[in-house]
Amino acid sequence: MKSILLEKAVAMIPDGASLMIGGFMGVGTPEPLMDELVRQGKRGLTVIANDTAMPGVGIGKLIRAGCVSKVVASHIGLNPETQQKMIAGEIEVDLVPQGSLAERVRAGGHGLGGILTPTGVGTLAAEGKRVIEVDGKSFLLELPITADFALINAKDADYTGNLAYALTARNFNPLMAMAARCVIVRAENIVPVGVIPPDHVMTPAPVVDYIIAH
Repeated sequence: MKSILLEKAVAMIPDGASLMIGGFMGVGTPEPLMDELVRQGKRGLTVIANDTAMPGVGIGKLIRAGCVSKVVASHIGLNPETQQKMIAGEIEVDLVPQGSLAERVRAGGHGLGGILTPTGVGTLAAEGKRVIEVDGKSFLLELPITADFALINAKDADYTGNLAYALTARNFNPLMAMAARCVIVRAENIVPVGVIPPDHVMTPAPVVDYIIAH
């Protein structure tokens, strides 16, 4: 794990990159990273997240600034700007049931070939996907999701990169930290090793590449 300045961390992210971004309606999203992506004028990003938050909040900042070309999310209902851009053909939106999204990210992080789920069987969500029978029941094969970068928000990070999260602000962050080729963390507090109790570590240091310097 390396400490890095915010500007340099975002400068590593090229136009067209795929980003997993933690958060749930903006809670648990690394806001300084969103602001810097906008400031540097990134374009053509694929964002993989639970949602696109609200206008001007979290991922909503990227939507408003025109940074995003594709969204993979469980819903966009709280952000009319995402909806408008989807209807106008400015953003491609792939809606994935929330549980399936979480498990597909988990599968990507753990090197699995996919997951079997009954969610979506017999609906439009099944179009183009393999249906597998197990004990007489039908399941969709949902493929794993990975990304070039994961942008993670933690409450605490120690000097080696172990992460702890604040209550429900944890949400998708630990899953996404396992499923990206480069993991960049914004932590509210950077603390000495040993301050975070071992059983509070939700993301272990070996998967963290960079922590934004304070």
